Amino acid sequence: MKELVEMHVAQGTDGIVPCGTTGESPTLSHDEHRRVVEIVVEAARKRLHVIAGTGSNATSEAIS
Repeated sequence: MKELVEMHVAQGTDGIVPCGTTGESPTLSHDEHRRVVEIVVEAARKRLHVIAGTGSNATSEAIS
């Protein structure tokens, strides 16, 4: 994941959406979802925007 973020930074990507709704986020546990977002934020080091994907199969889960 960190290498993917580095590639996006190098290519001039403006922002990235970890756990967006078109990926595998529905199959991740809540802890895994949070950790993916944390890793991407840490790797981005404010060099590109990070928009955390918040989609879920249940509204209560998306809110948390």
